[in-house]
Amino acid sequence: MIAIEHINKSFGAQQVLKDINLEIPAGQVLGLLGPNGAGKSTLMKILIGLWKADSGSVSVPARIGYLPENNPLYEEMYVAEYLQFMAKMTQCPNKWYMVNDQMVNDLIDRVGLTPERHKHIRELSKGYRQRVGLAQALLGDPELLILDEPTTGLDPNQLVEIRALIRSLGKERTVILSTHIMQEVREMCDRVVILDHGQIRADKPIHEINDLEDLFHQSTQSSINR
Repeated sequence: MIAIEHINKSFGAQQVLKDINLEIPAGQVLGLLGPNGAGKSTLMKILIGLWKADSGSVSVPARIGYLPENNPLYEEMYVAEYLQFMAKMTQCPNKWYMVNDQMVNDLIDRVGLTPERHKHIRELSKGYRQRVGLAQALLGDPELLILDEPTTGLDPNQLVEIRALIRSLGKERTVILSTHIMQEVREMCDRVVILDHGQIRADKPIHEINDLEDLFHQSTQSSINR
């Protein structure tokens, strides 16, 4: 269970998150949906410990995998070489969990990178670079996978493949993904949380939503009128 309680975050005079409260059970794929600037990325960075909330508390699993919106990669390295290098970087000091070469090979196969494993990362398409980022996020077998706009810039074929991959990953762990694309939430998520102006405007299971576009419109328009 992930517990987010009364999270607030400001940058100067601008309050980016306002009293965020969420409980996310294990094994759920949660979509954070909202317009640009809604606070989605800020909340994710607090969850992974990159930023500290001004107030409130967060309870998350010990092992977290993270794919940022701008996927940073060492482009001069080969795919397999890069993932093996990152595997060594993720080892815990007390060695309670070690990533070995076979685990890296299994991940390469899992995310569909086997034909590209001996290519330089700079030679890969955007879709394959996202697969490298997903493989890196999965190093250490995280209990929670956090994906920030994971399909940005992909072509239609790549979108289908990456969405299917994320759906399959969600069968084994908790996944939180941010997006401003409603179709992605419908296709990948069990539950949607709509953020706007730093506040939760709606929180519903996907199967209870008849019209996601209408819910999104009502949620974001109501914030404008308050």
